[in-house]
Amino acid sequence: MPDDGAIDGSWEAQLRLGQDVRFVLVAVGGGAIRVAQEIARRHVRHLETVAINCDPRVQSFEDFDRRVYLGPDSGAEIDTGGSPIVGGVLARAAEPALDRIFEGATFVIVIGSLGGGAGSGALPHLLRVASRHAEYVSAFVIRPFRCEGERRALADRAIGQLHFVEPFVEKREQGSASLRTLDNESLIATHGHEAFNHVSTHWADLIQSHIESSFIFPAEALLEAAQLNRAAYTAPMNRIPASEVPTLRPIEPPSPEPHPEIEPLLPSAHGSPGPEVELTFEIVAPTLPPSLP
Repeated sequence: MPDDGAIDGSWEAQLRLGQDVRFVLVAVGGGAIRVAQEIARRHVRHLETVAINCDPRVQSFEDFDRRVYLGPDSGAEIDTGGSPIVGGVLARAAEPALDRIFEGATFVIVIGSLGGGAGSGALPHLLRVASRHAEYVSAFVIRPFRCEGERRALADRAIGQLHFVEPFVEKREQGSASLRTLDNESLIATHGHEAFNHVSTHWADLIQSHIESSFIFPAEALLEAAQLNRAAYTAPMNRIPASEVPTLRPIEPPSPEPHPEIEPLLPSAHGSPGPEVELTFEIVAPTLPPSLP
C-alpha cells in the first residue's frame, strides 16, 4: 500500500473467500457431528468443516474436511464414561492441534452437543481457542430431550461454565460473538414424535441459514461491491483513496421476536440472560466523485 494511504485498486482482486477469508464450521460431540454432517453433505460454498470427538471412529467421517480424534495416537478408544472432566483433559492436551485449525480463521461456527463427555468437556476449550484466533465466533449448543434426565442436567451445568470462558465472553461483550441454545425438547410441540428422527436435519437447516445469511452472503456482497468499485474507478483514476472503498461493518439489528426453538442460556454478570447477538452487516458504499471533464 502506498505511503499516502491510497489503495492501488488491485487488493480486492486478490481477496479469496474460503482462503483469505475463512469460514470454519466445527462440531464437537456425537449429536453435533450428526448435525454438521448434514451441512457438510450440502457442500455450502467456502465452508470448511471439522469434526471433533473422543471416539476414534470420527476419523472415518469422510464428509468432513478434517477430523480430530481427542485421544492417543495409537487410535485406541478412550471411554470418557460420560465425564466432561475426561473430555476437558483430552481437549486441553489437543490445544496445539486446535490452534492450527483456527489459525487464520475469520468466521468460526461451533456446534456442541451437550450431555456427554466429549461435547460438554471439550466445548469450553474449543471456544477459548476459537475466540483467540477468529474475528467472529458463533456458537450453538444442543440440549438433550427432557426424557434424557441426567444428560440434560449435565448439559445445563456445561452451559453455565461457558460464562467463565473469558476470551469468548469478551467477544460477546464486544458484539463479535453469539451463543444460541438449541433445545431438542422444543421440537416436541411443533414436530411431535418426528422430532427424534428429524432433529439433526432441523438444526442443520437453521444453522446453515445462519451461516449463509450472517457470514457468506455479506462477504460475497462486499467482494462484489469492491470489484464493481474497482471497475468504475480504473479508467479515470489509477488509485482510490482508502476513505472511498466500500467497507463491511457490523450493525446492530432490530430486536427480533424470540424464536420458539432458541433460547439464550449464558447469563450476564448480573444473573439475567445475556442478549442474543445476531451478526449482521451493511455495505457502506463510497461517494462517487463528480464526472471528470
